[in-house]
Amino acid sequence: MSWWGRLLGAKSRNEVGPRRVDYLSEAMALERQGDFDAALTSYRLALRDQPHEPKILMNIAIAYTKTGRIEDAIRSYRRALELAPEQSGAHYGLSFLLLKRSDRAGAIRHLEAFLASTTAGSEMEQWVGHARSTLDKLNGVAPPDAPRDAGHGEPGTTS
Repeated sequence: MSWWGRLLGAKSRNEVGPRRVDYLSEAMALERQGDFDAALTSYRLALRDQPHEPKILMNIAIAYTKTGRIEDAIRSYRRALELAPEQSGAHYGLSFLLLKRSDRAGAIRHLEAFLASTTAGSEMEQWVGHARSTLDKLNGVAPPDAPRDAGHGEPGTTS
């Protein structure tokens, strides 16, 4: 570019405008550092750029869970499922938050949805096993080698 063009403020062909911040990557890095409040801010900015992205909402839900904001996490998981009902991770996370809130029926519904949307032999086998055993406990199904309850408490619960 000539000195005349620079003087008048023209941009060269190689000049690029301001770079956009990758808020999602920034949020994930902040979360890895344990700064969940800052991560939530960056996740919200990422969601502003991509308002219909369920994976961002799931990351927000996880960060809310880690900061003890269970109701906010539940809302985020539910919004992710509104956008993408097949998101198995949202069903899984939501089910255990509903259990904390003593919503047994809701937890069962989301555990069943998680198990229905997860294929056998997937890399999620650890979570599939945990979901199955939790669902069995909630439905009162004891493992074959477990002693039977002596009639105390509700089936599938621990005392």
